[in-house]
Amino acid sequence: MNIGLIAHDAKKKLMQNFCIAYRGILSKHDLYATETTGMLVESVTNLSIHKFLPGHVGGKQQLGSQIEHNNIDLLIFFRDPLTPRSHEPDVNDIVKLCDIYNIPIATNIATAEALILALDRGDLDWREMYK
Repeated sequence: MNIGLIAHDAKKKLMQNFCIAYRGILSKHDLYATETTGMLVESVTNLSIHKFLPGHVGGKQQLGSQIEHNNIDLLIFFRDPLTPRSHEPDVNDIVKLCDIYNIPIATNIATAEALILALDRGDLDWREMYK
């Protein structure tokens, strides 16, 4: 399955730790991330990650395009809801696309853990029928 990874600056360390903890599961799948998040995760996990542009200069749009073309099966988007962003509509667009195209999305660690364990059990195999 194709897993998208995005993390706002305040959540990048959390994404690294999450990917370290679930490296075994993530290594069985294809990973896609915005540039900085992808580089940071690669540096601590040695996982191979396809990197798009940095989120604020088009990476979120590139990932959004992959969602629209049904090329992402699960998105983990650790966002920082307490820090206002000038590009906040991009955040809402990604969440909206996941809703439109039935892409499971986690925006916090609790949901991310539930989804990654569900993925490992095969609970998300239904995504294959969309391809």
